Amino acid sequence: MTRFPLRDRVALAAGLAAPLVAALVLVPLRGTVSSTNLALILVAVIVAVAAAGNRLAGALAALSAAVWFDFLLTRPYQSFAIRHGDDITTGILLLVVGLAVSQLAAYARRLEVITVTNADYLARLHDTAQLAQKAPSADAVVTHVTQHLTELLHLRNCRFEYGSLLGHPARLEQDGSILLGRRRWDIDHRGWPPEEIELRASGGGRYQGRFMLTPTEGTRPSLQARLVAVTLADQAGAALDTAGPGTPER
Repeated sequence: MTRFPLRDRVALAAGLAAPLVAALVLVPLRGTVSSTNLALILVAVIVAVAAAGNRLAGALAALSAAVWFDFLLTRPYQSFAIRHGDDITTGILLLVVGLAVSQLAAYARRLEVITVTNADYLARLHDTAQLAQKAPSADAVVTHVTQHLTELLHLRNCRFEYGSLLGHPARLEQDGSILLGRRRWDIDHRGWPPEEIELRASGGGRYQGRFMLTPTEGTRPSLQARLVAVTLADQAGAALDTAGPGTPER
């Protein structure tokens, strides 16, 4: 259940169901509208599914559209047999074009997501840098970064610890990797390790404290997100080095 996000699971279901619904709606028109035009309408449905979902959803929509085009919109109706050569050609083209267009639509969606995500990352870094210049104390920057880390990494909890390092928790490194003991943890495939993770904040070459991250089970933050998190922690460390923290609760 955690392999696909909810949005993708919905898109997969739509990939199977949407072409059937569209074909049923088109049934009253099959005697007056050419099969080519009916196929073009189904291509539009495929594009909509792929743009809202992913490549797999688009591929399923293309296959489903080809099946229901054959069964409901070509003679003999309610049969997978096709009598006319033109209908066979149209059905094959529907499948091929649907697959190709769905991949393009999914790729366009991916580019859009990357662009929006990068803009969000840049905004977080910019906001934190501005706050570091204007905040009355470094504690305000730490609180600000704590909130950003929680949202950015989809954490259940995040807190900051001043002072000395205690224990040997898993650690989010500067390169975005996770170090668990002496070995690297494959976060991209396994998700977060099942424990708190420390993210150290340093400034002026000195250790200032650490953010303790409590992950949400099943989440896999991207490398980009983890690198932004490291940069945010460094901004907090620089603020602490410059201004010094206020009096933290102990």
